[in-house]
Amino acid sequence: MRAQANINVTDTSWITGCDYLPQLKRIVAVTERTIIIWDYKAQGSSQDNCFVIKPMDHCLLCVCVVPMTDHLCRDDILMGDDGGFVNRFTLNSDDFGLKKSKNKKKMQSQILDSKNFKNIKRKLHNDWVMKIKYIQPLNCFGSCSLDSIHSFVLESLKRLEDNMPVREFSMPRGANTFVYCIKANVIVTGGDDKILRLWHPNISTKPVGKLVGHMFSITELVTNEKDQHVISLSSAKVFRVWDIQTLSLLQVFHDSQGGPGDMQIYAMIFDYNHGMLVTGSSVIDMYPLTRMIQDTKQIPHSHDRDINVMVYNRTFHQLLTICSESIIKFSFFMETILMMEYQVWELETGHQIYQIFDPHGSSIEVTTAAIDKSGFVLATGAYNGTLKLWDFGSGQEMKVLVEGKDWKEDDHWLHQLTFLATKEKNHFLILALEYNGRIKLVQGKEEDPLLAVIWELPEVVPIFIQGKKVIPLTVSSKPKTMNIPIPEVELEPNENEPVVLNINPGISMEVTCFDVLIMEGYNMIAAATVNGIIILWNFVLCTVTELHRPEDALILDPDLDPERLKVNAMLFLFRSSDCVRKISEESITSSAQSDSTHGLQSNKGSKSSIYEAETKGQSTGQHSGSTKGETTAGQKNDTDILPSTFLTEHPPPVLVTAHEDGHLRIWSMQGKLLKDMLPFTKHSAISLTTLYTDVCARVLLAGNMEGHVILWNIGSFLNPPHDEKKFKQLTAWRGHALKIVNVIYVEDKQVVLTSSVDGSVRIWHARNGHYCGYFGQRRTFELNEVTDFILPCDVNEYPVEVKEESKYTEKKQRYEYPLVFDRDKWRKMSSFSLLFRRPIPKPFDVNQEFKFFKSLSSPKIRRNVLESTMTGNREAGVIFGSLPIYRVPSPTSLRFLPLIGADAHKESSENFQGKKKGGRILHSQSRRRSLRKSLAPEVNLTSAFFPVIQK
Repeated sequence: MRAQANINVTDTSWITGCDYLPQLKRIVAVTERTIIIWDYKAQGSSQDNCFVIKPMDHCLLCVCVVPMTDHLCRDDILMGDDGGFVNRFTLNSDDFGLKKSKNKKKMQSQILDSKNFKNIKRKLHNDWVMKIKYIQPLNCFGSCSLDSIHSFVLESLKRLEDNMPVREFSMPRGANTFVYCIKANVIVTGGDDKILRLWHPNISTKPVGKLVGHMFSITELVTNEKDQHVISLSSAKVFRVWDIQTLSLLQVFHDSQGGPGDMQIYAMIFDYNHGMLVTGSSVIDMYPLTRMIQDTKQIPHSHDRDINVMVYNRTFHQLLTICSESIIKFSFFMETILMMEYQVWELETGHQIYQIFDPHGSSIEVTTAAIDKSGFVLATGAYNGTLKLWDFGSGQEMKVLVEGKDWKEDDHWLHQLTFLATKEKNHFLILALEYNGRIKLVQGKEEDPLLAVIWELPEVVPIFIQGKKVIPLTVSSKPKTMNIPIPEVELEPNENEPVVLNINPGISMEVTCFDVLIMEGYNMIAAATVNGIIILWNFVLCTVTELHRPEDALILDPDLDPERLKVNAMLFLFRSSDCVRKISEESITSSAQSDSTHGLQSNKGSKSSIYEAETKGQSTGQHSGSTKGETTAGQKNDTDILPSTFLTEHPPPVLVTAHEDGHLRIWSMQGKLLKDMLPFTKHSAISLTTLYTDVCARVLLAGNMEGHVILWNIGSFLNPPHDEKKFKQLTAWRGHALKIVNVIYVEDKQVVLTSSVDGSVRIWHARNGHYCGYFGQRRTFELNEVTDFILPCDVNEYPVEVKEESKYTEKKQRYEYPLVFDRDKWRKMSSFSLLFRRPIPKPFDVNQEFKFFKSLSSPKIRRNVLESTMTGNREAGVIFGSLPIYRVPSPTSLRFLPLIGADAHKESSENFQGKKKGGRILHSQSRRRSLRKSLAPEVNLTSAFFPVIQK
């Protein structure tokens, strides 16, 4: 920060206030008896560029400008004085001769009589007017005084011209300062009684709130509108930051320069653009305020213990979480947010609604949960194998699967639950995965008070290890229940015999995760084991297939982690006909809108905003299943030209798996590996823990062991032939310091929800990974507002945005080459005599006179994504534009650069100084002229070596 202009006022009085005149483009300042109008942009002496208006009837203490856009050459100012008067002073350009002075002569300093100006004043206070402001949203002015009765006045400008009553606010010992908060619609006052009072503009009888904490008189107030903060300053130079919404104290700091009476702070403003608090005393201080979403510097937490489960209710837009203390909390998302103690939180306010303690009994940990498609029923499973159904809205228990008498501890620990759709009302089917790797089907009928296990999927991994890739299944002839989505299947009689395996018993083969796909002719279950085997149950074909088995799945190495091949999560990626139709309609609509608006982009915050990254740089001609918003402005999708029969077709499902080694792999239903990738997170491979996709499978989310969230756009990848380049990572950010348990993407709000073992549930903007807050904070979420970038207390890594490569990337070199000295080129362009006189430099010696280089690229291994930025001056060339520019003392004349070979010329002239013979002297002079012509042409090389830098 530097001063642009200054003026020394000859008046011996203090300058008590100043402001900017927007119409006259001048600065107005007031002293005790004068008004100064200063043209700060005019050239010449500062004393010659100002007008002085005097005398005034009273001592002027404060001034402000009234914005008047309807008057071009006129400004009105409001002034307060020591007599309690409020003055409205009118300044016209004609009063200063500004219109007539079109020449460039210096404006002479003039003293103008105040009687020649229009001045309207009215006595509103019985003491000094300490501050006056015009509040444009209210179309009123406010003035405060030390008067205990007429402490603060809020009225329109018309009341200055009559004697009608005005709105008066009374407070003990008056008010020193005030400020208006637009969002909260409150006026905050402070004075010698050390109390901040919040007033509604239309209620002058009683304040709506009080803030107590200062030990000395309050002298200044400013607001931070974006974060709804009020910053107050006391005479002891102590700053306090208050939350207007919660009326709580957020931060306290003080000016440590000098004592309480030294260097008194007279002015304070808040810079909204830079988040900076600026104070003025004998020096100007700038305080960058720490901007945090949470109200304290503690790590955000929503539960007191590790979070085990987070489930999203798409029907009611509600969220449910369970912690290791078996506390169920519910949080409504659109209007409110649900979380399992049973705890219910309201999204807009963050207030808890209700909670349930010990849902499965005392000291029994709840380990998994699921919500049915209707959103009315919740299922929870515990580590002792019990399973319960709950009414999601009321939290009432409906049915329970009791613990078996012969069950061993932890043997039936429920690891995963999934609801299956049924046609009968109040008929529930739940697939449950136990810790021992068994998948069983649990049924709950309306007439039965208890849940019951119908059947279990047969164990097939030992048969695969014997060498079989496909195992046939048979439907049970005596099923326990009819008309269920998954038929009760058995192994064929010849496959049902006990299998003896000659493998190390220490190798784990338990199922760790599964996913179900039952729609539009597909009826499949995919499962994965600890040693990395992926299994596909196809109930339409009555087969079970081994899709993949790692090479060392049956090898036990004591030096390696036994769970290194483990699959932690898996998902079917499939688009139903409704999704394909919806995407096609949205593509046609977006194309029509882009044509009608001539390339105008959609508004921020629209549903298609997260898919815009995929559309940049893409040409037309894609499949109809492309993601919504894939067409950029001015382009048309294939949905405009493909026949309607083709639009109804949907691509086959694919399977995505998250592995312990940090890799994300995509498989076809035939077991073909479509893509194997390592997410880019600025770190080495980190184990992936969870996966999530939206309803139409356009976005894929993953969380890892170290708290990172990775977001991919997979809309076009699902269309055959599954081009790897269309599987695009958009961004990655660190959301937690510890392991992420679940990630959820809420499409209509464009936000991502994350839960972690650190006990917090956090919310992020999906497009850029910006932090919005955590459930349980006192502040409300601002999901629709684009806020400044903020990080949680326990995270110090910035989000990584993976930029899409241009189609011309191979032709354009986006990384810089090192510079290597070209000795051959130098020898051709240099003086041979000069080179012979100088010793040959060693290979690693630096010679500053070498100015000719060639670019040389050596083969390099790409260990990460190349990201480069344009550096240097493009007009100066690729090589020299990237070199540092050094500033050297300028010579007296810049007509020519020093001539090449000038040193040789100087030496040769010294050799001939003492020789008197005219012939040899003439010969030497002619030789010097020939050297100058041949070796050192007089060419100005400045523009070739130094790019032009604009000031």
